[in-house]
Amino acid sequence: MAARTVLPMPEPVAAWWARRQWSRGLDVPYATGMYREAWAPFPVLVRQYHPEFNGGILLTQIPPTAEVYLCWQCDAGHVFVATPAEQRSRPGRERRRSSWCPDCAAAANPRAPVLRPAPPAVEGVQTSRVAATTASVPAAATGRFAGPHPLSVRPPRPSTRAAARVCAKTPHLPPGEAFASQCAPKPASAVEAQLRFDLAARLEFEPGLTAVRLARPFFDHLEAWPDIVLSELRVAIEYDSTGRHGLEHVGKREEADRRKDRALRAAGWEVLRIRTGRLPALGPYDLQVAGLTKKTVGLVLDRLREVRGSLFVDAYLR
Repeated sequence: MAARTVLPMPEPVAAWWARRQWSRGLDVPYATGMYREAWAPFPVLVRQYHPEFNGGILLTQIPPTAEVYLCWQCDAGHVFVATPAEQRSRPGRERRRSSWCPDCAAAANPRAPVLRPAPPAVEGVQTSRVAATTASVPAAATGRFAGPHPLSVRPPRPSTRAAARVCAKTPHLPPGEAFASQCAPKPASAVEAQLRFDLAARLEFEPGLTAVRLARPFFDHLEAWPDIVLSELRVAIEYDSTGRHGLEHVGKREEADRRKDRALRAAGWEVLRIRTGRLPALGPYDLQVAGLTKKTVGLVLDRLREVRGSLFVDAYLR
């Protein structure tokens, strides 16, 4: 018989710390600040973590991949238990601050009760429990009608073919072609608009292009929507920040960014991400800056020269 793979089980923080002390032979197995850079892209988690709830152990002493139960406190004051992996993946596609707290998420999306038909009464036998149940339930829910109760029937799951459909609005273009998309979202960040304006003052590129045709679907579309599309250079520029609530471009959103970059590179494009808020670089040409400053455009032009060569890039300078 093949040997089974035993996955590590999470353990309380006190037991986990004691076991690490024994395995490493040190009173302090992880030094203060050892994992500061690993936790820096998750400012909301840094704010929710309190050493006094976790035996005085600092968050920078805990590896982000540790299988350990930690106590967290959301902005509403709810204290809950979760592992680092659960917390780092919790935001998902949700933008609300409550997505970081199970209690807030449950209060924001309460589940509607499902009415189920009562068991049919046995002829000649009527117990007090059944009588009390049928007396408090409407007649339509007692099961004395043909067919199941409509509220107890779950809606059918969508078929695999329906889930695999992609948007038909993408024009029939060869992969790698840039175009103005009907589905591209409107720019929601003033910083991105300022970056586009500053870059257009230094570099000539075709305005109005919002998408790149892909060779394979990206979520439900055969196109990607970079913040800035440089069609002549075939370079997509993205401006990444953690956002107001620290939920952007972290956790599952970071995985979506990596998937988007792979799709663009498969179409013959290169991606240049401007990463702020201590977000780590995802690609070889990404810039890690504090924010949009007067020097940012110059750094972007230098990166473009690394990607496509100085002669090619300088030919488009204004």
